[in-house]
Amino acid sequence: MSHHQAAVLIQRTFERLESHYGLYQWWPETDPYQVILGAILVQNTNWRNAEKALETLGHDANPLYIERIDINTLAQAIRSSGYYNQKAKKLKAVTQWFANYQYQIERVRDQSFTHLRNELLTIKGVGGETADVILTYAIGKPSFVIDAYARRLLSRVGLDVPKSYEAFRSLMQSALQGNEVKYGYYHGVIVDHGQQFCRKTPECSDCPLSHFCRKVGV
Repeated sequence: MSHHQAAVLIQRTFERLESHYGLYQWWPETDPYQVILGAILVQNTNWRNAEKALETLGHDANPLYIERIDINTLAQAIRSSGYYNQKAKKLKAVTQWFANYQYQIERVRDQSFTHLRNELLTIKGVGGETADVILTYAIGKPSFVIDAYARRLLSRVGLDVPKSYEAFRSLMQSALQGNEVKYGYYHGVIVDHGQQFCRKTPECSDCPLSHFCRKVGV
């Protein structure tokens, strides 16, 4: 498949998803720091469990508290998110990064996309997916988020999905030009579609993509 053919397939897929689901704001949290926390807490779990951890923290879900709290106490507070000991360390690390900007999101936003993404990827526990979630939803620097849902969906519609995270992200961004709002929506609609139709065992009968999906990798 040529690059042009891949781009057309990607565009067709998202045009159909947008037509079926309509446009909506997907990420439920608007406070930038809580988005950063959520991006860590949702790793290897679902949003419901991550949200429970945020609710347990309550008003303490702020950078000054996370910076100062004993790490074991923090770990117990976020137990519902799973892998809580590791995630407590990650929350501390990402908060330390935020401290470099005096906890002011506007200072973060003044930096270039490349600079911020490189910084985020140096934080222990922050990989490509988490970095791109933080960039898109918390900072407002558009970066296409690649996850297991994206790989499954695009493989099934017939795309030769690159194994490399960065190569896949680059392909998606070259096919789908967009800002942080659009990329945020694209990631969200993939997740919603993956949970409703494109599951590990797919529900194809009423799927809005069934008329052209090749169901590769079922």
